[in-house]
Amino acid sequence: MKKSKKSFKSNIKQNSTKKKPISGIIRTSGRGFGFFIPDDKEVGDVFVPPKGMNTAMNNDEVLLRITRSVGKTKKSEGEIVKIVKRSNTKIVGVFKAEANYGILVSDDSKLSDEIFVSKAESLGAKDGQKVVAEITVWPERFKNAQARIIEILGYPGDVGIDVMSVIRSFGIETEFPNEVLAQAEKIPETISEETIASEISRGRRDLRKDTLVTIDGEDAKDLDDAVSVELIKEGPNAGNFLLGVHIADVSHYVSENSAIDKEALSRGTSVYFVDRVVPMLPERLSNGICSLNPNVNRLAFSVTMTIHKDTGAVIAHEIFESIIATRERMTYTNVKKILDGEDTEVRERYKPLIPLFERMRDLRNILLERRTKRGAIEFEFAEAKVIVDDKGKAIDIVKREMTIATSIIEEFMIAANESVAEHFCTAELPFLYRVHEDPNAEKVKMFAQFASNLGYKMEGVDSPKGIHPRAYQKLLFQAKGKKEEKIISTIMLRSLQKARYSSNHDKHFGLAAEFYSHFTSPIRRYPDLQIHRLMKEYLAAEGKGAGAISATRLSRLERLLPDVALQTSLRERVAEDAERAVEEKKKVEYMARFVGEEFDAVISSVTGFGFFVELENTCEGLVHVNSLGDDYFVFEENKYRLIGERTRKIFAIGDLVRVTLARADAAMGKLDFELVVEKT
Repeated sequence: MKKSKKSFKSNIKQNSTKKKPISGIIRTSGRGFGFFIPDDKEVGDVFVPPKGMNTAMNNDEVLLRITRSVGKTKKSEGEIVKIVKRSNTKIVGVFKAEANYGILVSDDSKLSDEIFVSKAESLGAKDGQKVVAEITVWPERFKNAQARIIEILGYPGDVGIDVMSVIRSFGIETEFPNEVLAQAEKIPETISEETIASEISRGRRDLRKDTLVTIDGEDAKDLDDAVSVELIKEGPNAGNFLLGVHIADVSHYVSENSAIDKEALSRGTSVYFVDRVVPMLPERLSNGICSLNPNVNRLAFSVTMTIHKDTGAVIAHEIFESIIATRERMTYTNVKKILDGEDTEVRERYKPLIPLFERMRDLRNILLERRTKRGAIEFEFAEAKVIVDDKGKAIDIVKREMTIATSIIEEFMIAANESVAEHFCTAELPFLYRVHEDPNAEKVKMFAQFASNLGYKMEGVDSPKGIHPRAYQKLLFQAKGKKEEKIISTIMLRSLQKARYSSNHDKHFGLAAEFYSHFTSPIRRYPDLQIHRLMKEYLAAEGKGAGAISATRLSRLERLLPDVALQTSLRERVAEDAERAVEEKKKVEYMARFVGEEFDAVISSVTGFGFFVELENTCEGLVHVNSLGDDYFVFEENKYRLIGERTRKIFAIGDLVRVTLARADAAMGKLDFELVVEKT
């Protein structure tokens, strides 16, 4: 059997880490061994052989002792000396019935050991059913874990079981507690005239005569942002734009520490799967009183920005509570058709609004140019949408098109989020920011070297001030339209940090923005809801002098917001991983009908055991090194390629190849390809 040589970089500190245990997370392989990811980022990953695992399971928090520090070509080795916290309290898998007991086989291939279930704790599960189980006895040396079944999902292949298995495995709650639903039922479905009068009398602005529209996807139901654009006709700002971004005032209905609020914080975000949405808020709010449906009164938070017609700079802004009534529920598709000017029927239908959309297009162009000049990084990865039938079966995969309409909303939301963040950072009040830190210096150098190997020079790598996002932007511009564009974009993205929420102000590297927040989606993101609540509190205190917000309250917020930032960042990652897992399963389900067929593909990633390829429809799968012919392939990690020792055949990221779909494992969400052998 062919093997692959792999060179590893070691960052292990040659110090007391050999003696003193270090803390971190263990990532298991499913084949007995694992890799230790230390909390101290200056310490490199550590290989843990099977004998050093000490019953640790995937994602457990552990203490590890280095047993062997090696040279630069291999990872150091270690052994787990203590399990600090178990991660896998609930397991989703298939129940295998035996005579007097059962065995749970986890869906997670990284949890390879069998888990025993006594007949008394099987909940009557039948052989082959998908179940959710709770660990009751953790594994010990020479002894498997034990569990009890707490939910029977159904048989694999039953409608919706594949998606529900993912939902359960990621710990995503689909049902709201009775207390939350009861509280939601008390919220009115419409806004009474008495409420309108009361809100206006206390200062909420009435914008119901203004021309506002929502622009969303065809299937969106939780409409939380509306926009308006006017040209200022008089005064010193005549000729400039007045952009209005109007966001559903969810905080009016969801008060701090209420049952709904606590549940929303626990969820952190709505989760969007191919066949369903798991909302952060009960549907009575998300699709009802908070959704900015057309021609109905809605409470909102508005940000109006005076934007210079030439530079795109925000000259002035106002933030205030409002009451609005949107004119139309527009879709990206129809706005694109209107601006393209080719669909006369759609243009006729929305004729009175055409000047509005044309102003939006003009303003979008100005804002985008401004962001580009300051160095914002724009990736252009192909995104796809899996189309499912009424039974949840994947029937097609279509590319998501980035159009002028989607770009209009993106630019407007970015402008509003920046203005809100700057406003409250300048006020020096506790706040929640969306931050994207500078990339790690070592990763910058590694990426620059990779780009150099492809003939691209990256500027400012050794600058004492750190790399500027404009350096990344220029590199993307240089590679645009060339065969290496995708590979450069992919490796570049991997070199960057991940954006997160923070109670401490920091810049947003990717957007090249000094200030940034998430204010525009309070129906589906908790940080936005929290920011609305802070804004309401701070705006009410403006002009009332020192002490308008008590020291006790400020102190509480300073303690609260770091926890909110951490919780919502974690839930965001869970949601993204769960959405990706379902999408991958559905893509495999769709591709299963094409087993045996050939496809053109691009190598999207290279590992020691083979390389991954991506098809035109964005489906991705593995070409294993064992299928590459009679040769010994060496993995050159720094060049992202495999090279045959005998044939010198090279398979590098970005290369175009012809492959055959060999296997489609929908249960595991994996596609296996084989290279098409060229005929001689």
